[in-house]
Amino acid sequence: MTKRILIVEDHADIRKLIHMTLEFEDYDIHEAANADEGLAAVRQLRPDLLLLDVMMPGAMDGLDLCRHVKSDPSLGLPQVVLLTARGQSQDIEAGMNAGADAYLLKPFSPLKLIETLENLSAQHGKETP
Repeated sequence: MTKRILIVEDHADIRKLIHMTLEFEDYDIHEAANADEGLAAVRQLRPDLLLLDVMMPGAMDGLDLCRHVKSDPSLGLPQVVLLTARGQSQDIEAGMNAGADAYLLKPFSPLKLIETLENLSAQHGKETP
């Protein structure tokens, strides 16, 4: 079954890199340039997985969007991977407290991204509804 992924990242080059990394996998890939666009896309697309940049311009950042999506069951409760250059323990803790399922530090390798998504998929398959 094809998983729907939404990439929410304000840097177009990073969105493109992630898209290129995942396009050969079995994913239906969508993109948004900021958290507000991301929230609208989540409402419309009901993705299985969100790849969220933490630091984005606008009223909402990635942590805000993660909290919002994880606290609203009507949005389908997608898995969330936070993507960020902020690797301090308090940053990671803030991400996990916001409801993130995984935390990837930039710069990350394409292989690490695919491995993270495969691990999440395997964990998700073991959960009972």
